[in-house]
Amino acid sequence: MVDTSKLPSYAFLSPETAQRQEERTRKGGYKLIPSEVKWRERQPDLHRRGYTLRRRYHKDWEPSWQGTNIDADFCEDSILLMKAQVIDATRADGTLVAIKSIPAGSREVEIAQFLTSLRHPENHCVPVLDVIPDSLYPGRSLLVMPYLRPFNDPELAIVGDVIDFVSQMLEGLAFMHANNVVHRDIAALNVMMDGSPLYPRGHHPVHRSYSLDIINEVKPLPRADNPVRYYYIDFGLSERFSPGASSLVVGDVGRDAEVPELSSTVPYDGYKADIYALGNLFYKELVQNHNNVDFLMELIEPMKQREPAARPSAHKLVSNFKEIRDRQSPSSYRWRLGSKSEPAYERMFNDTVAVAREGLSQLRRLVK
Repeated sequence: MVDTSKLPSYAFLSPETAQRQEERTRKGGYKLIPSEVKWRERQPDLHRRGYTLRRRYHKDWEPSWQGTNIDADFCEDSILLMKAQVIDATRADGTLVAIKSIPAGSREVEIAQFLTSLRHPENHCVPVLDVIPDSLYPGRSLLVMPYLRPFNDPELAIVGDVIDFVSQMLEGLAFMHANNVVHRDIAALNVMMDGSPLYPRGHHPVHRSYSLDIINEVKPLPRADNPVRYYYIDFGLSERFSPGASSLVVGDVGRDAEVPELSSTVPYDGYKADIYALGNLFYKELVQNHNNVDFLMELIEPMKQREPAARPSAHKLVSNFKEIRDRQSPSSYRWRLGSKSEPAYERMFNDTVAVAREGLSQLRRLVK
């Protein structure tokens, strides 16, 4: 039931509009889409195992706005699932998790579980919390992982945010490679973060800019004072090699089709392909989009050499970036990034505002 006391006045419909919404609801305008129906069918088994899906996916669900004049857009149970194979859930201890349906016995499960077993601060691979047989499809498994947000939602705000992100990603790749694993699908969509430090009161798992009840917008805390941890996800294309074995692979699929050597017939070095893909991510997501990060090109250019043998190892890149990072002035870490599409006058104004805010922030720290 919706708590109407929390709703703004514009969440209530006129009698005519409410009648149209009621008719649309009766005709199935808000019914579950096919991918959601599958999760509803899995819900009882997941519940027995300690995972609770949102109310929409319970077998006895009835739209909470039905028979009222409340706009369905202000009702949490109107929100559809965004990805067919992945759903959010709440664990018995209150932790928000993501559950992904994958083929049973896939390499993804094996590699993800192997990486999870390696307890180390430099491990930036999303951990596996549980693997459950899929009650709906015997040939599939349900992989339970922590709930994560896209790495750039909310956007990185200052140079220090970029430096921390790049440092963690290089550290994580070096860790993977040191343990004989190549990711083979590094791209922006496969890098995420634990955003809970930025949203201490939580947020809705689908409408991420809103509260759990989707009534109020939620504003993130700054990364600079509330550090986040970044993770590589999706090991569906990954390979794990035996120690000392060849690192040659074949395959031309993956989110980054710009890696020069990708081929379905000619073997190439999986480690070097990862290096190029990560360099490409840094270039496209950071350098091309933001001001004040051109210093990253010293790191990126060697990573994006067309000749794989010319690219440094992940371990070497970690030490290279430490040197680059150490050359940056401490004050530069607090510089605003800003978008490269920003007009000059707007950039000047926003920079001035950012400096003023930073001054106030520093003053608050001193007072504390």
